[in-house]
Amino acid sequence: MELFLLSNGKLADDAPLLDYAQPQLHTMIAQRRITSALFIPYAIIRGDQQQRAADLSASLGITVRCIQEFSSPPEAVDQAELILVSGGNTWLLNQMLHEKGLIMPIQRAVRERNVPYVGWSAGCNVATPTIRTTNDMPVRSSVVLPALGLFPVQINPHYSDADVSGHRGETRDVRLAEFCAINPAESVIALREGSFLHVSDNRLSYFSVWDDDFKVFRHNQPIQAYHDVSALQPLVPFRCK
Repeated sequence: MELFLLSNGKLADDAPLLDYAQPQLHTMIAQRRITSALFIPYAIIRGDQQQRAADLSASLGITVRCIQEFSSPPEAVDQAELILVSGGNTWLLNQMLHEKGLIMPIQRAVRERNVPYVGWSAGCNVATPTIRTTNDMPVRSSVVLPALGLFPVQINPHYSDADVSGHRGETRDVRLAEFCAINPAESVIALREGSFLHVSDNRLSYFSVWDDDFKVFRHNQPIQAYHDVSALQPLVPFRCK
């Protein structure tokens, strides 16, 4: 199983999509001799989905086709060499994956056929057991459906512990601590911008373009920040290097 779980899609508005993960993605594509990818853009509400596919094609150097181009979304997944799942609204994305009958096909593709999965922001969220640690508003449905469960721990992308002057609402740390209080058996990995987790050959790696840390939230335990992915070994079945 190969997963690329990115906090965000790019570092700047004018940067290529997936720019900060390009070295690892290009290496994977070359090693597997991948020539095309299936793009699942259901999370995008206001952007141009076809243009996003074209941008991904330019960034990755392969043909990228939107899933809407296929008459049968499950069959499109069954034929995919690489699955790309966009950021946007996580609630809409997860609901559409269920409505289009794509949960099990994606799970089979990744786990049984070893098709690489690349998800950023919302696409990262839906790779975990549930979308309960998304930052997004439930714009379409308030029902929390199971997600893909490819990665066994909840992730919070776009994590920031910056102090915003004048802000009187709950901080991200407070919200994630509340999640752990309600769900004491679960943990949350908080990924800052420009960072991602990579699962390959049963090994888990962590990358950050700015050498930032990631944080782990657990119930009744201090919030811990790490650079070394071996800190995640008690939480995951992968070898952490």
